[in-house]
Amino acid sequence: MPKILLTTTSYQDTPGPHHELLASLGCEVVTKRGPLSEAEMLEIAGDFDAFLCGDDAITRAVLEKSAPKLKILAKYGIGVDKIDVKAATEMGIPLSFCPGVNHTTVAEHTFALMLALFRHLVDEVNYVQDGKWKRLTGHEVMGKTIGIVGLGRIGKEVAIRAKAFGMKLVGFDLYWPEEFAQEYGVEKAESIEEVFKVANVISLHTNLTEETRDMVCAKSIATMQDNVIILNCARGELVNTEDMAEALELGKVGGYGADVLDLEPPPEDHLLLSAPRCLITPHIGSRTYESVERQAMMATQNLANMLRGEKPLAQVNDAPIPKALI
Repeated sequence: MPKILLTTTSYQDTPGPHHELLASLGCEVVTKRGPLSEAEMLEIAGDFDAFLCGDDAITRAVLEKSAPKLKILAKYGIGVDKIDVKAATEMGIPLSFCPGVNHTTVAEHTFALMLALFRHLVDEVNYVQDGKWKRLTGHEVMGKTIGIVGLGRIGKEVAIRAKAFGMKLVGFDLYWPEEFAQEYGVEKAESIEEVFKVANVISLHTNLTEETRDMVCAKSIATMQDNVIILNCARGELVNTEDMAEALELGKVGGYGADVLDLEPPPEDHLLLSAPRCLITPHIGSRTYESVERQAMMATQNLANMLRGEKPLAQVNDAPIPKALI
């Protein structure tokens, strides 16, 4: 009986057919409340045939300790920056993922953060709950220029919504979607730096790489519009925490709305938790009943396919699929 490690909490906490599909595989399933750190993963590595994982730190050290028993990595979600893909490929461990399952949900959350910042919604709700009838003056989003860094599935959904709100759109992507851009009126920027210079609102929807890490930092913030609103529903490490906190304190950045942090969960003294005009949500951008079910079903189907010796619905690397384990 194959032994599976399941770490993603939204999968565990959300009812749906994915639980029945997982149970039907006849595997032993061990659950942990992730995302797990490298140290936590190392404590339990070596005893599982497969990981059904979220944003756990699956480093080379974790994979080395997990071998040779570990045969399958089934990622719940899209981003694989927490997984050492190179090491997994070298060790012949196939890695599946779930593209196209949460773009609508994350785009809606991005807009929720933006509107909350423009209209001071969190402050206003808190004032009323405290018995204060304090009315702040906000701003409209109509007519503002939104710069979208990364026009993949999520970035495109943000663009569609921004157009509906009457915003001006400018974007950057290495693989420019010409037909989409023409249909929705997205002006092509020649660089990320150009997006930063012209946008009133900057929305980040790019992968985390060594090139994109800390792309929003003191140097780039200095080139941005005064009172710029920055939205990050991608990865916390795209934004330098210290520089963002300072820019918020100085008033250069008008607001920061993020669903991700460089440390999750954050320590109590994390700088952005006390920064002004800063809204942080606990990585729930894709956590809707609809999206969780889509992700969980695809992740579980990927797992099921590989356990049967078949190709998953979507695979990150080219590692061979193991012989059937069930």
